Amino acid sequence: MNPQMAAKVSEGKGFIAALDQSGGSTPKALRLYGVEESEYNGDAEMFDMIHQMRSRIIKSPSFTGDKIVGAILFEMTMDRDIDGTPTAEFLWNAKSVVPFLKIDKGLADEANGVQLMKPMPELDTLLARAVTKGIFGTKERSVINAANAEGIKAVVAQQFEIGMQVLSHGLMPIIEPEVNITIADKAEAETILRDEILAQLDALPADKQVMLKLSLPSVENFYKPLVDHPRVMKVVALSGGYSRKDANDLLSKQTGMIASFSRGLTEGLSAKQSDAEFDAMLAASVGSIYDASVAG
Repeated sequence: MNPQMAAKVSEGKGFIAALDQSGGSTPKALRLYGVEESEYNGDAEMFDMIHQMRSRIIKSPSFTGDKIVGAILFEMTMDRDIDGTPTAEFLWNAKSVVPFLKIDKGLADEANGVQLMKPMPELDTLLARAVTKGIFGTKERSVINAANAEGIKAVVAQQFEIGMQVLSHGLMPIIEPEVNITIADKAEAETILRDEILAQLDALPADKQVMLKLSLPSVENFYKPLVDHPRVMKVVALSGGYSRKDANDLLSKQTGMIASFSRGLTEGLSAKQSDAEFDAMLAASVGSIYDASVAG
């Protein structure tokens, strides 16, 4: 594990940008960016368009390690270049931003109020390739839709099992058991989730750490025991459907948590904007998310 990158993530000020929309979420991300489905034909052109968007964000003067400690990439983004340089290498060498990789293959059908991750039979091959590409860590997402103890226990167990596989390759796992922010029993689900995560953390070897990516909690500083746990490098928050303003307001009240926003970061950006307009909008977004991340 790269010690300079590890220090940047654990000690650096700022947040982690989530630039990892994939498959089914890509058309929506492009629509929000002002690119309609009629403007591209098929997946190849769609992924070209999303890479252009991500490249434009990364190359912006406001996208730097001063306020952004890391960026989560989609596999296809990792495999592409920015100005002739592999994306992960460009992020670290040109921007001082630590590269992460989204590794999950989507969600399984719901059972016991949760959606586990789909099987990842090629994960070891992907992780080995990520190491050669200069990736520091990974991100893997599952979803909790109800305060179902059996389901949440299964989600956390699967997340940590994959996390150990990631650690075996010398990479840092971001464990992401997202709690659906719209459910009526969100607070109860978070209580079960926190207890299950603490049990898994306590069982980790003393020389291992993970990162956590969690929905913003219903109770202020509810995840502080996770922030303070010695087996946790960093706890980051997903925007989870909140507007950027609402997500920032909630995040600013959480001590030790930083942002890892996707839609919250790109909100307001458009393919139709001039470079000056685009950079001004992104600078405002980065500034507000940074302020919320360091407020706690």
